[in-house]
Amino acid sequence: MSRNAFLNGDEAVAYGVKRSRPNVVAAYPITPQTITVEKISSFVQNGELDCEYMHVESEHSAMACSIGASSVGARTFTATSSQGLLYMAECLPYASGARLPIVMMNANRALATPWNIYGDQMDVMFLLNSGWVQIFVEDAQEALDMTIQSFKIAEHESVMAPVMINLDGFVLTHTYEKVNIPSQEAVDQFLPTFLGAHHMMNDEMPMSMCISAGNQHNMEFKIKQHRDLLRALEIIETIDSEFESQFGRGYGGALEGYKHEDAEVILVTTGSVTGTARVVVDRLRAEGKRVGLVKLRVVRPFPVEKLMELVKNAKTIGIVDKNISFGYEGTLYTNVNSAFVQSGIKKETYNFIGGIGGRDITKDDIHEMYENLQLASAGEQIDAVTYYNVRCTL
Repeated sequence: MSRNAFLNGDEAVAYGVKRSRPNVVAAYPITPQTITVEKISSFVQNGELDCEYMHVESEHSAMACSIGASSVGARTFTATSSQGLLYMAECLPYASGARLPIVMMNANRALATPWNIYGDQMDVMFLLNSGWVQIFVEDAQEALDMTIQSFKIAEHESVMAPVMINLDGFVLTHTYEKVNIPSQEAVDQFLPTFLGAHHMMNDEMPMSMCISAGNQHNMEFKIKQHRDLLRALEIIETIDSEFESQFGRGYGGALEGYKHEDAEVILVTTGSVTGTARVVVDRLRAEGKRVGLVKLRVVRPFPVEKLMELVKNAKTIGIVDKNISFGYEGTLYTNVNSAFVQSGIKKETYNFIGGIGGRDITKDDIHEMYENLQLASAGEQIDAVTYYNVRCTL
């Protein structure tokens, strides 16, 4: 039977990994991800999880180890954060290009310099082009559930791509809440044993991986990888629906709308700030304001069509970014605007940048964002890009 427990986000991921029965876990600690690999190590030590637990010497080694294990058909997990993710950067396209279904948890954290251990989303935005599925979760329950779902997504024969699950550092990784842990029997029914794939190495059919492909063939490899990642959107939706049918919890697939159907203005969010925004939406709705929310859960592959469907009735759209693409704007803002251009749909869009280096995005901040969007919707001029809670003279 399932049971409830009081867990932080890191521990929730660890329980999701345990229930998924990986063959190999490559571990290297880095704040604020460390609790995840420590918890998994305790499962292994106590005999609760039967897997090869490999404590490697660096984040780069953790991903290299994961690539080696996955290339012979092992279900593989690792975790990292911030500078550790960037240290892995060389290996990430090896994993995606070789079509290896590795699952990795990334605790989103600010990048140096200056050094900072708190949560923003600068780390992952550097690596959107790595060929990985990129999922952002709102709370610990979603973190556990998406860990289980991510193995099924990654290992689907039509996807065969690594998946990165992003948790906001400290806000999710170290905050405790009630989490339902599904039974092992139920997860085994949902997530069957991984038996490898035809392109993976084995003793009966030796092969070479990471071959050279010159200008006669390289583009075809990359276009196939790109198209398969786009097709992963349908698989993500299907697997989330299957999960909801079995466990009673669903997340809308790549996107989740909240009171968006008749909204005049909509805020697009990722990660933990979504919960804060939802509270503000309820407050403003009680005042008769037609505001709504769209939670962007999957940033790669980017769900263009579904996003356009959810925001079609709104006049004005705001995008919350916990990152800056230096010299331009927030990365999510760029992506959302591109989706409108691709779809031939014209909307007024505004970028709200906050939460850098772990600074809070408060309910008052979100309230002000909605007020500004309503002013813009009424024809008043507001800044295209607004920075929240800048406390010093720049």
